[in-house]
Amino acid sequence: MTTDTMTDMTLRRAVQAAIRAPSMHNSQPWRFRLHDGVIDVYADPTRRLPVADAYGWGLRLACGAAAFNARLAMAVAGRPTDPVVRPDPADPHLMIRLVPADPRPATPTEHRLHEAITRRHSNRAPFHPDPVPASARTALVEAARAEKAWLDLLIGRGPLTAVGEIAQAASRVLDRDPEYRTEIAAWSRTDDSHVDGVPASAGGPSPEPRDLLPTRPFHHYARGIHEDFESDPLVAVLGTSGDTQHQQLVAGMALQRVLLTATTAGLAVSMLSQPIEVTAAREQLRLGLGRFGTPQMVLRIGYGVPGFPTPRRDIDDFIVHDGQSS
Repeated sequence: MTTDTMTDMTLRRAVQAAIRAPSMHNSQPWRFRLHDGVIDVYADPTRRLPVADAYGWGLRLACGAAAFNARLAMAVAGRPTDPVVRPDPADPHLMIRLVPADPRPATPTEHRLHEAITRRHSNRAPFHPDPVPASARTALVEAARAEKAWLDLLIGRGPLTAVGEIAQAASRVLDRDPEYRTEIAAWSRTDDSHVDGVPASAGGPSPEPRDLLPTRPFHHYARGIHEDFESDPLVAVLGTSGDTQHQQLVAGMALQRVLLTATTAGLAVSMLSQPIEVTAAREQLRLGLGRFGTPQMVLRIGYGVPGFPTPRRDIDDFIVHDGQSS
């Protein structure tokens, strides 16, 4: 096997890891160009959600998360990379360039996080009441910090109730928009045979007025008699020092590191972006946290019943070849 062939295989494995990242409605809005040992992560504007993500915030978070997965895959192959965010201002779709760094063995943390990529998935079902231990909470906060972001864990019933009210109010604002509801329906899948969107099995149980936190109106399944959502969940808010496009990409990398850290600890996570999508709610959230930075995602964290990752398109659908438009 030639060195070039080994390089190509390593880069393709990195893309295979990258496409396991989360994205709004599982829209998978990424493309990748592989050249000279470099991975260019592009946004795919044809898969941006025009209603829920009118300004591309969610698309950039998804691209950052995909880049983090690719970084891990390259690291465990002994070929680490450094991320260069927005390397070419003349190319608005080029989000992150992963450039070769000095070769070194992967760290134990990189191995653990990489192994978690194929197991990580959003869990929209109720969690068990078992508390998340202090060691896991600390690891989650440190994971965000390692990617130059912050993670605030809500302590006490007062802050939790306040964030729940903000999230529910934001959800009601969004649900009043018929175009928003139509977009959700377009990405809701009635079975598991599709390669994108949210399958019915991952939609979670039907919402009830007593729920503390809102759920997306994907295809829900009927709630069982003992299937209420937890009354005292661990809720965290991920944020960055500002809200530029650069910082949104950083937030995506930090989000994925937090999600994979949770997976390695046996934790389940669901993401709530409703209070981020509504500008007034996002500002309320920031003020409630007493932060000068910008909230980028709300997370519900706990111990859940194991589920399955949502499907992905074929890897060759994502790779841009020479002569193709990115």
